[in-house]
Amino acid sequence: MTSPTGPASAAGGTRRSDRRPAQTIRKVLDAGLEELRESSYANLTMRAVASRAGVSPASAYTYFPSKSTLVAAVYLRFLRALPLHTDVNDPTTARVSATLRDMAVAVADEPELSVACGTALMADDPAVQPLREQIGEEVARRIGAALGPGWPRPVRSTLQMMFAGALMTARFVRYEEIAGRLDEAVNLILAAPAS
Repeated sequence: MTSPTGPASAAGGTRRSDRRPAQTIRKVLDAGLEELRESSYANLTMRAVASRAGVSPASAYTYFPSKSTLVAAVYLRFLRALPLHTDVNDPTTARVSATLRDMAVAVADEPELSVACGTALMADDPAVQPLREQIGEEVARRIGAALGPGWPRPVRSTLQMMFAGALMTARFVRYEEIAGRLDEAVNLILAAPAS
């Protein structure tokens, strides 16, 4: 179960005493993003985020038990806010390329967030796993919507794996360069004969 603004259940569950969990989650996510814009992932603390959000540290930890879960939830929120590319008048390669570029550059203008996302998603933190799964589901949904019907599972999974690899290289390559490489990869994958 997810809230309208973030993955409450995946990030630790909801408390019955909190009458406005969606509002609290939104405030903590917004505060976490602002803290990252002014600082770094290494210096990010849940106490500072809670203070900026105007909630108690206990409330922040209820929804986000670690800074890795918070950053992963921020990235998930960015993904969910992106447009879907489903116009059947556009070629499939254009729809899929646009989808992958959007997801890759969602945090391009947020250098500290892009570094934090990579670090958080790779963290050895069991609380991050449900968020990784939700991010994977969102990526798969977007790729599926861009592809349209009729494409075999290996094509979809290859695009997902290629996108995951692109995110990992984002720490070492400029986003503009990644966008070009994504386009090249999409053209190669979709030009391959379907089996």
